[in-house]
Amino acid sequence: MPTYEYKCLECGCRFEAFQSMKDEPLTACEQCGGKVKRLIGAGAGFILKGNGFYGTDYRSESYKAAAKQDTSASSPSPSTEAKSTSETKAPSPPKTESNSK
Repeated sequence: MPTYEYKCLECGCRFEAFQSMKDEPLTACEQCGGKVKRLIGAGAGFILKGNGFYGTDYRSESYKAAAKQDTSASSPSPSTEAKSTSETKAPSPPKTESNSK
């Protein structure tokens, strides 16, 4: 349910009322009982968060290029990756010679 803002035409006080969209607008001031007018408000802000929204899916080509360049700069290069994997390999078990007759 939305919150509507009202202004009294006699005393000038402003107040808010939490009403259903189906409810009739208020006509009397809460303080003096004078005639009130419903004001046009900006409403609540609309924020898109997370993946899958227009704000993140349909970026300009220049933004996409910069983002791609940024991610490629932060990921390790293939030669660095090969070195790090070779250093972390587990040693192979020692070979045993079998004497067969």
